[in-house]
Amino acid sequence: MGTYLNPGKGAYEEAISSEIFIDKSEMIRHLNTVAKTKQKYVSVSRPRRFGKTMAADMICAYYDREAYRSGVYQGHRMSIYSPLSVVESMLNGRIQNYWNKTETYEALAEYIRRDYDGLKEAVALLMDGGRLRVDTSTYQNDMTTFHGRDDVLSLLIHLGYLGFDDETCEVFIPNREILDEFRASTRTREWTEPLQAYERSMNLLKATWDKDANRVAELLEEAHDRAANRTYHDEAALSYAVQLAYYAAQKYYKTILELDCGKGYADIAYLPSPRHPEVPALVVELKYNKSAETAIAQIQRQKYPARLDHYRGKILLVGIDYDRDVSSTRACFKHHRCKIEEA
Repeated sequence: MGTYLNPGKGAYEEAISSEIFIDKSEMIRHLNTVAKTKQKYVSVSRPRRFGKTMAADMICAYYDREAYRSGVYQGHRMSIYSPLSVVESMLNGRIQNYWNKTETYEALAEYIRRDYDGLKEAVALLMDGGRLRVDTSTYQNDMTTFHGRDDVLSLLIHLGYLGFDDETCEVFIPNREILDEFRASTRTREWTEPLQAYERSMNLLKATWDKDANRVAELLEEAHDRAANRTYHDEAALSYAVQLAYYAAQKYYKTILELDCGKGYADIAYLPSPRHPEVPALVVELKYNKSAETAIAQIQRQKYPARLDHYRGKILLVGIDYDRDVSSTRACFKHHRCKIEEA
């Protein structure tokens, strides 16, 4: 039976007397600013083995009546937060993963395998160090109600298996331990295709950066071969298919569809995120039953790059064309054409 009122300072005294102690007293400064306000209800959500229990003991000691009278809390400087593995490594002298598996995550792995709304591809991107925007508003705060990919990712946030950036509403894998756990859970055969698809998408992106138009056309053609024939019945469908092929771009870019460029609209623009200023911006124009050269000519004629005059880095112009009317009996069936130039 736990003690809920004035639990005392004993647990915190044990913590600060331990061989390794990680100070988290800076939390108290924030708590004091919201005490006796409408914002006094505080949730501390951090990755597993972060030290939430010790932090709770510290808070109890600070606000406990007995601790307040005796002056047990002397105050400490804030230091770097450390998970369980850092503590164990310091005690044992061996740097390795001391992650403790939990039944909760094993249960959640079943939902990941069901591949809600492209969840497997999302996991592949996160494992590669990427981030994804997530809408957490639909999550029902339980382990059973899931309507899509974002609900599963929201649960992972609550369980501490994903970090969440409040400013960008993006999720990410917070540390190496959890990354190792994701890797262990994706070693089964069913993950082969999603991980290979992500690798192909990364190869497509790298070929684009290298301005290897023939390789880009080849990889787009491979992506088309894996898609249903009806996916390319018009230019809008071509745009969707190209976005899917460039799935890995989410790691480096913000994607803007139909970017207003004054004299027209660029079909797809990939703008580098602040975390990746080293990659070039991409302006993609799609053509249907025309030519890649026509696409590049339109970008230049309509001065699409001028819309990015605030961007000081390299800009690549990418023209992509696909001819739907080629007979399936011809060698050039499903053939793509690509042209890449630097603005």
